[in-house]
Amino acid sequence: METEKSNVSKAEEFKLLANEVFNARKYSQAIDLYTQAIELNSQNAVYFSNRAFAHLRLEEYGSAIQDATKAIEIDPKYSKGYYRRGAAHLGLGKFKEALKDFQQVKKMCPNDPDATKKLKECEKAVMKLKFEEAIAAPESERRSIAESIDFRTIGKGRNSSVSTEVAIAAVTVAVMAAAVMLFRTSKTTIVVAIVVGLLLLLGAYWWSGHNTDVEPQYSGARIEGDVVTLDFVKKMIEDFKNQKFLHKRYAFQIVLQTREALQALPSLVDIHVPDGKHFTVCGDVHGQYYDLLNIFELNGLPSEENPYLFNGDFVDRGSFSLEVILTLFAFKCMSPSAIYLARGNHESKSMNKIYGFEGEVRSKLNETFVELFAEVFCCLPLAHVINEKVFVVHGGLFSVDGVKVSDIRSINRFCEPPEEGLMCELLWSDPQPLPGRGPSKRGVGLSFGADVTKRFLQENNLDLVVRSHEVKDEGYEIEHDGKLITVFSAPNYCDQMGNKGAFIRFEAPDLKPNIVTFSAVPHPDVKPMAYANNFLRMFS
Repeated sequence: METEKSNVSKAEEFKLLANEVFNARKYSQAIDLYTQAIELNSQNAVYFSNRAFAHLRLEEYGSAIQDATKAIEIDPKYSKGYYRRGAAHLGLGKFKEALKDFQQVKKMCPNDPDATKKLKECEKAVMKLKFEEAIAAPESERRSIAESIDFRTIGKGRNSSVSTEVAIAAVTVAVMAAAVMLFRTSKTTIVVAIVVGLLLLLGAYWWSGHNTDVEPQYSGARIEGDVVTLDFVKKMIEDFKNQKFLHKRYAFQIVLQTREALQALPSLVDIHVPDGKHFTVCGDVHGQYYDLLNIFELNGLPSEENPYLFNGDFVDRGSFSLEVILTLFAFKCMSPSAIYLARGNHESKSMNKIYGFEGEVRSKLNETFVELFAEVFCCLPLAHVINEKVFVVHGGLFSVDGVKVSDIRSINRFCEPPEEGLMCELLWSDPQPLPGRGPSKRGVGLSFGADVTKRFLQENNLDLVVRSHEVKDEGYEIEHDGKLITVFSAPNYCDQMGNKGAFIRFEAPDLKPNIVTFSAVPHPDVKPMAYANNFLRMFS
């Protein structure tokens, strides 16, 4: 009995310590302390609920759901258990499951205005989801939005309700008809009129395709013709720094040209770094534009002599995601070998709908761009291999052994990420300290140990795995006996985590990783998640 009382007392001490650490935003440390409290007293619902809250802060939604469910099992009347589980379901985009939990919270706390507000927002989200599902065209009938856009027709004098082509054709026919009526006795004149009309038509079409001027009042960066130059990119960067927008005509051009370049690539891209040259790998940027520019300050702009790989999660959460993606895409247009881009789990409709990119694009551009970016994200490669030695992927490895790089190369990636399989695991999985495999703390993908990493490298004659996907206090972490490095390039993530950012420079031929860390820089007073789903912002 005394021992039991002592354990309960010690557990409470651990909980209080964990609460202090949590308030200092040291969420991983808080999880460890809550775990120690649970080991001493496993029948306290509060401990599981608090640990679920810490998991939520680290976006470990799968673990949060497990802990919240355990809290509910211990005390079915504990409303915070349902509240935490609902928030975790929301983080995964599972609005219908979240709705059930918030309905239960409202039932248990009918006079709680906060519970009422969250339930109403959740109901709105579910209704919107049902509406979108109802009006969505079947996959087989969906047409490419990119193929319906001609960026050259966007600009000065394009506001008429009559298309340029129709107007040109009408004028041409009128000229020909007038000529025939005036000189109908001469067959020669008719022939001449037809020839002149055709020349007029061809010339007018040429003019319409090359008259690419935009509105005279536009003072921002301009692309001359079809070529994206370094001067244009520098001007665009300067405009973005000053919170100016890029003209839609040039935004369309950049995104469409990037799509064309990405479509031609395999799902796994081989990168060759010549001896004596270097190559830089960056992790998640998450819409933190001014931190992206700081990377370029520290390490130089992308070029053929200074190439980069950005390893996914360019967008969402940070409120300058559009500026980030247009800058990266512009460098890709300028020089395809200067920058490589990999898909992350946030380059997807489901994540963009919740975490801000969709709302930001709709606010700064329009709905057409929302669809266009979703389409282009499906063209991003899933992984890269540097000099046949370093495997770079956003998330991690697989639920089965024996996966070869040739299997990854042959994945049909031109779709939204599935909820299981190789593509899902490449985007979502995380390393774990224990050997073997375990359930994902995120609720998608899996966790894999050092033995899994070692076998994958041996089977593919590789030396190292580099991945991103996780916030790290120092901006990076070396795990699995030095065979796996996590790199994360968004310092002070969401303006609240206090972490550093990092990037890795590899020098050929030895490809020894040189890790550079950096701190966050100031940005304009636009909060993270400013464009996110209303419901999600309530929990941020």
